[in-house]
Amino acid sequence: MDWKPAVLMMAVVIMYAVLNALTKMAFNEGMHTTVFIVLRLLVAALFLSPIAYFKERKSRPKQTMEIFIYLFFSALLGASLIQWLFFLGLRYTTATFASAFNNTTPMFTFLLALAFKVEKIDVASRSGAAKLAGTAVGLAGAMVLALYHGPTLMGPPSGDHLAAAATHGGARRWAVGSVALVGFSASWSLWFILQSKIGTKYPPLYSSTAWMFVLSFVQMASVGAATEKMSLQVWVPRTALQAATVVFAGIGSSGLGFLAMSWCVERRGPVFTTAFMPLIQIVTAGIDVTVLHEQLHLGSVVGSAVVVVGLYLVLWGKSNEPSIDSKLPPPSHSKPECDDIKEDVCCSTALKEEKGEHGA
Repeated sequence: MDWKPAVLMMAVVIMYAVLNALTKMAFNEGMHTTVFIVLRLLVAALFLSPIAYFKERKSRPKQTMEIFIYLFFSALLGASLIQWLFFLGLRYTTATFASAFNNTTPMFTFLLALAFKVEKIDVASRSGAAKLAGTAVGLAGAMVLALYHGPTLMGPPSGDHLAAAATHGGARRWAVGSVALVGFSASWSLWFILQSKIGTKYPPLYSSTAWMFVLSFVQMASVGAATEKMSLQVWVPRTALQAATVVFAGIGSSGLGFLAMSWCVERRGPVFTTAFMPLIQIVTAGIDVTVLHEQLHLGSVVGSAVVVVGLYLVLWGKSNEPSIDSKLPPPSHSKPECDDIKEDVCCSTALKEEKGEHGA
């Protein structure tokens, strides 16, 4: 079994967990979310574009309108919408609820992959049953993380933030936030499905990722200019932490992270790649407790354990899928048809020669 995709995805998980902690601290310092998104995409585009140009300038296929449309929607789904929808949902609900929806991405991806016939499942087989069960278990774990806090295991006790947020924000705000988070998970899942298609139509990985961030920067910058009435000073990070967060997000998470995920999608498929997403919240919880001294609730521990079980089932099902070669008929040990023809020709020639000798 090739462990490189799994190791690479674990590195992506740690990278995103560190980014979540840095972003939280940057927002606490007053950094605007739209500014963060636009600057993050700009740094990612500036980082990847020169690499893509020099590394793939000879192997890059010709740009066509069809490919451009694919790349445009890749940018819209994979960079612009997921960030905007996530922060909208975070504003109208709670951090725990918003983070838990990140864990539903594997389930959305699996269901969408079935709908688009990217993924196939045989419920009667052990691998198919494991993937189906893992999807259900992972969804149950995500719901536990979102809806059940339980007693505080570390830190001072606190009230039920979920109920407090619902009461304070109102039912309408909570509904809008929930719909936004559903859209976030669906958008990211659709990006994984779309990425598996782009890999065949536009193979150069660096170029496709660079195009995605260039287009998403234009998209989000246009939205920010149209909706946000802000001075130019707001677009400049005010502290070293804000600047470091933007650079780390652009180069590390957006640049290298998306390259790694795109590579894993090509190697192991979209369901395998998104199956690691629930681990981001688990690693983030560890950073919050040890570094940021946040509270750890029983619901987080129980929900995380259930998510890990679902993740293991999905990965086990993926690793035990029958390969394409095993479905092919066994090679025939008989002689090729051309050899049979050669034998017939040789035999016919020999018979003619033999008859000629007897006739002589």
